[in-house]
Amino acid sequence: MLLIKNGIIYTMETRCPIFGDLLIKDGKIAEIGENVIPNENMEIFDAEGLLVFPGFIDAHSHIGIAEEKISGQGDESNEGTNPVTPAMRAIDAVNPMDSAFHNAIATGITGVMVGPGSANPIGGQFAFIKTDGRCIDDMVVLAPAAIKIAFGENPMTNYGMNGNIPSTRMGVAALIREELFKAKQYFEEEGTPGWKMDFIMESYRDLFDKKIPLKAHVHRADDIFTAIRIAKEFDLDLTLDHCTEGHLIAEKIVKSGFPAIVGPSMASRSKKEVSLSDFKTAGILQNAGVPVALTTDHPVVRIQYLPLSAALAVKEGMDEWGALRAITIDAARICRVDHLVGSLQVGKDADIVICKGNPLETTFCVKATIINGKIVWQNN
Repeated sequence: MLLIKNGIIYTMETRCPIFGDLLIKDGKIAEIGENVIPNENMEIFDAEGLLVFPGFIDAHSHIGIAEEKISGQGDESNEGTNPVTPAMRAIDAVNPMDSAFHNAIATGITGVMVGPGSANPIGGQFAFIKTDGRCIDDMVVLAPAAIKIAFGENPMTNYGMNGNIPSTRMGVAALIREELFKAKQYFEEEGTPGWKMDFIMESYRDLFDKKIPLKAHVHRADDIFTAIRIAKEFDLDLTLDHCTEGHLIAEKIVKSGFPAIVGPSMASRSKKEVSLSDFKTAGILQNAGVPVALTTDHPVVRIQYLPLSAALAVKEGMDEWGALRAITIDAARICRVDHLVGSLQVGKDADIVICKGNPLETTFCVKATIINGKIVWQNN
């Protein structure tokens, strides 16, 4: 058992902190109160004067797939030989030895949504994982957690320049529609004479059962609308990842009912479709009523800058409480793991960051990171 004493506890369920203690037992939060009585079996962490938050969450990342310090074989972000690869699984590519996991833990990031890049119109399966571990199977919280689709410059460039489909936005949308049509037909015919199980089509089962969403790489407003249109056509759930021009069409996104995962706003405007990238996007969308999470899109922006990205969003108009939620409970809800992580509640996983100072200030310092009830990082 681990007892965090005398902390300023932000559960992220309410704005008001609890001044008191948090007890961890068997990797779960067992009690939160003003005066939990310690016993000789408890390890004590004195958090007097420190802030206690649920571990931070990056809702879209390529950590461990596009490895730091390693080029070539260290980047397995995209299967560039086929534009439609739904059966690819992030868990088969993540290398937990990637040094970026250390940076994440030292910044209080305890959970990440990780998966393939955006070269393919249909890129494969994302997974939600913890950031501590040596074996990916021990780190997985939810897999598959989403099916990646991508619109715009990336798939058009990767295939169109070689004379292959897709070379246009119409081609990208057509490939995605064709594949989803086949999948829909496959599930509708299940159980009929002659129906045979298909490995590729089975990749979409959780998607059509609405257990997981499509995860759409979209920057431009027209690509955002195309992603929404396709999701509505097939009655599928969707997250709008990057959503760079989302602030220009906020009312339409609210009407769609789909959440946005905004970023990486700290990155260079290196492509035409991100020319309007701005930290104001997250705040405008959130204020309009869109559920918002934030992303570094690591390694596009290094994962340890997730809290800084939230701070810069606040500087450009995002509510401070909303920015904290965008890297904790709102991120967890969008990733569909909020029953386990994202806030501090009895029964949830004990994924916790203890810090000196406000995480939305550049001078904040992580004093301890706890994952599954174990202190995995400590800064004395």
